[in-house]
Amino acid sequence: MGEVRFLGACGTVTGSCTLLRWGGFRLLLDCGLYQGDEETEALNWQPFPFSPGEIDAVVLTHAHLDHSGLLPKLASEGFEGPIYSSRPTRALASLVLRDAAELQEEEARFARKKGYSRHAEPRALFGPRDAKRALGLFQPLPFDQDREISPGTVVRLRRAGHLLGAASVEVSAKGGDGERRRWLFSGDVGRYDVPILHDPAPPAAPPAAVLLESTYGNRLHSDEQPLEALRTVIARTFARGGSVVIPAFALGRTQDVLYHLSALADEGFLDPDVVYVDSPMAIEATEIYRNAASEFDEDLQELVRNGANPLAADRFQRCRTSDQSRELNDRRESLVIVAASGMAAGGRVVHHLKHRLADRRNTVLFSGYQAAGTRGRAILEGADTVAIHGHQIRVAAEVLALQSLSAHADREELLRWCRALPAPPARLFLNHGEDPARKALAVAVAAEPGWPRAVLPLRGHTVPW
Repeated sequence: MGEVRFLGACGTVTGSCTLLRWGGFRLLLDCGLYQGDEETEALNWQPFPFSPGEIDAVVLTHAHLDHSGLLPKLASEGFEGPIYSSRPTRALASLVLRDAAELQEEEARFARKKGYSRHAEPRALFGPRDAKRALGLFQPLPFDQDREISPGTVVRLRRAGHLLGAASVEVSAKGGDGERRRWLFSGDVGRYDVPILHDPAPPAAPPAAVLLESTYGNRLHSDEQPLEALRTVIARTFARGGSVVIPAFALGRTQDVLYHLSALADEGFLDPDVVYVDSPMAIEATEIYRNAASEFDEDLQELVRNGANPLAADRFQRCRTSDQSRELNDRRESLVIVAASGMAAGGRVVHHLKHRLADRRNTVLFSGYQAAGTRGRAILEGADTVAIHGHQIRVAAEVLALQSLSAHADREELLRWCRALPAPPARLFLNHGEDPARKALAVAVAAEPGWPRAVLPLRGHTVPW
């Protein structure tokens, strides 16, 4: 008999992973990294609740680490099957997985050197060799075309609008009773009517069951205009002689920020020479975006036609080397520094925070979701000090969040996505959200005509296909 087993992102927004099984075929939807506090991240070190070598295939919705980050571990422990994704996702995953492997090894070395880890011998969860092994298994799929990945099992990708290449996934297969059923896995649903990418696309056929993300199921995004918000923050910070540090995810959020900063530069408000993109991965990701013209929405296509591409290589300053990044710490003039990681959990932005958090002239502008237990969440929620590289750093800088740049649909946009389906499903499962968000979205969806009562699965929860 077929079954679906929920293995991750059940009550959290990280660690996405769902196991589908029917007959002798085992399919994994995403294999994400847990991110957050020590207790949450400790889940990454636990054995998989299945034998990696027995998994026949993986379908990856998009390249963010909370969906892709344990693929190197999966490959290192015996998985040898194909990893299906869109072609842009394969390109971005190459960046994020290689970078994650190098960062893990770098942090393990740094912890050993400085002695601030609680482990006697800090080690990396996986390394570059594991990332390379996983990347060698990728097989790209086109959007909007059926692909039979095993006898009787058909997969179709639909654009999700969350990130370049991000997909909602339709899986069609026979259940234990011999009846063919279609499940729809939303992946992370993006925003509507925002720059760069196409809006989320609904499936062509009604699904029997829907697994829907719920990251912002309990809130509505601000109606602030990101362009005006950035203008206000930069003007106020520069007026007091400070700099604006923007922790931004290298994939997606950095490109959104650059889009709006470019508009400010085109107006003459902002000098492009004081804007720095400080993340090798974000720089490479921006190049991948720039070369993916088929995924651009009409507004960006028009900018490109007019020679005003905000993703152009020469638009702003780029720090490729560690030395270039460190040089920014000695600069006294006002700068805008866009650096990864988006939750301030690692990467170069941590060094900028170490040097600039204690100066009240500066501003730290968060541009996306901050998971529970991350350094970014602590700063955003008003922590007086945060630990960085074994030191307690005072938080005196102005701290703000630019919610209008979120790449996740809010409650109303998730409902809009639901309404766009050809018909309500018979079953609905909400995951990839903290419990308050899941519960609020469950109430909202239940008020929609014809929609079933949602199930909020716990980790390990299994239901029949």
